[in-house]
Amino acid sequence: MKAYGKNIRISPKKMLVIAEIVKGKEASEALKFLKFAPKKWAQMLYKILYSAVKNAENNNNQDAAHLYIDSLIVSKGIVYKRGNPVSRGRTHSILKRTSNIKLELQVK
Repeated sequence: MKAYGKNIRISPKKMLVIAEIVKGKEASEALKFLKFAPKKWAQMLYKILYSAVKNAENNNNQDAAHLYIDSLIVSKGIVYKRGNPVSRGRTHSILKRTSNIKLELQVK
């Protein structure tokens, strides 16, 4: 029971803040936490976890009450390179980082 999120437009460092909190928790408890967490990227992680729970229910006939987060891996995705024009015809680079998320659920 897996779900992936690729090239999510948030830096991995910011995503790890929420990911470390929900890692190892029961799926239903983590969904409740992510639904009302005051971070923008918590909603993105909520969608991935919700997708994994629904995959487990539909494909493997598992009960959502018995699932827990076995592994939650946040890794670096592609980096969009942009520039900010400054004086004398130069630019300062702007790196827009993305995250890849791999989430696996297991049955208790």
